[in-house]
Amino acid sequence: MIHINEEVARCLLCENAPCSGIAARAIRALRFDNLWTARELLADLNEAEIEAAEKACIHYDRPIRISELKQSLTSDSEAVRPPTGAAGLPSLELNFCDMVCENPFFLASSAICTNYEMVARAFEAGWAGVFYKTICKQDIREVSPRFDAVRKEGTPFVGFRNMEQLSENPYTMDFDILHRLKVNYPTKRVIASIMGQSEEEWIELAKMAEEAGCDAVELNFSCPQMRLSGLGSDIGQNCELIMLYTSIVCDAVKIPIIPKMTPNVQEMSTPALASYFGGAHGISAINTIKSITMSDGAQVRGKKTVSGYSGKAVKPIALRMIYEMTGNPILHKAGIEKHMDISGIGGIETWRDALEFIQFGCRNVQVCTAVMQYGYRIIDDLILGLQHYMAERGITELKKLVGSELPNIVLPHDLDRETMVFPKIDREKCIGCGRCFISCQDGGHQAISFGEDRQPRILGQKCVGCHLCRLVCPTGAIGVANRMPKKAR
Repeated sequence: MIHINEEVARCLLCENAPCSGIAARAIRALRFDNLWTARELLADLNEAEIEAAEKACIHYDRPIRISELKQSLTSDSEAVRPPTGAAGLPSLELNFCDMVCENPFFLASSAICTNYEMVARAFEAGWAGVFYKTICKQDIREVSPRFDAVRKEGTPFVGFRNMEQLSENPYTMDFDILHRLKVNYPTKRVIASIMGQSEEEWIELAKMAEEAGCDAVELNFSCPQMRLSGLGSDIGQNCELIMLYTSIVCDAVKIPIIPKMTPNVQEMSTPALASYFGGAHGISAINTIKSITMSDGAQVRGKKTVSGYSGKAVKPIALRMIYEMTGNPILHKAGIEKHMDISGIGGIETWRDALEFIQFGCRNVQVCTAVMQYGYRIIDDLILGLQHYMAERGITELKKLVGSELPNIVLPHDLDRETMVFPKIDREKCIGCGRCFISCQDGGHQAISFGEDRQPRILGQKCVGCHLCRLVCPTGAIGVANRMPKKAR
């Protein structure tokens, strides 16, 4: 039987895909973990339509095996769920900093939202709002090239290196764009991201955002690659400056103020508290992480530099920093009593990624790198995937998921160390590659035997239940057994 994830990963996700609208949409749904929609769409395709779609596939290697995908999805017990249909799916409406948002999905301040036409297309696609690319009064001059991707085993964009700075538009032009967006899309949330070089500039830009009709202002305390010192992440690492600039902007305008935190700090709650005591109405986190990549194709005339790192690889770091804020008693209380909400950023690609940020206490999420790679169209599966997840569990309001995982986060010494879970091998799925054996021998506890019959076997007396074998298995043949006391071994 075909491995669904591997086959879907081969799809090029073509623009105006020649394979057929339904087939292309189903594969894209699978790619973004929206099994419910994919199954419903594939069920509508007959054999002749599937054959025609496979023949039309323009893949550089071999056509995507749509027929086998359909068979595998139907036989996958976890994927076989009763179709719910679009009608009756729960609303994703959620309040963020006292702003009613049609869903929690916003464009993050970056290259994906730099002019009117781009943001308008995103709004038409279904995005609820935008944190527009940071507006400043500086002379922004970008380098070329300015992007790089970290890859692993053929997977593109495991991590993404970005050297882009702020908006290159004249600042008056950007505020005119934001005004037109708000006039033409009154139900969408338009948030201006700004960066000043002085107290006067911070105030001036914030007032211009308010006059343009923006719903809120984001303060960029986090860009890691500014050309001048004392800007971006330099501010985000200085609690006195965070509190100063937050307070003066809050005093100058009446719309919500949302400082954007840098991850280039030891821990997140201290600068977040500085924002809170400065009067912030919400917090955005995180921005990109300072890094260096060494690709020849990304160098600028033979030179390399420190710049921002994003993408799927940073999500666990972002979640840790989100938890440091939502787990802080003062910030947690502020979120409940004063609606000082958190907008989560960092490696969000699928609805499940977004759900994790929401379960950690975010009432809003921002997406950047995934849009750069796949386009605004991913909003379909972000919305439908989250709606189907809620419908399947009988959850009618998204706010009920906000912070739902916080009680399950504990300190390392509070974890159960008296029991263990053995790995369990599914012989039908095992192909005898020996990857589990290699990893256990050289990176584990030599608790797997592997002989001429090519059948791995768990050695119970040596196994410590680390589950490295399960993680490296390419076919998903290693699962988990029941948890049991260690003394019962």
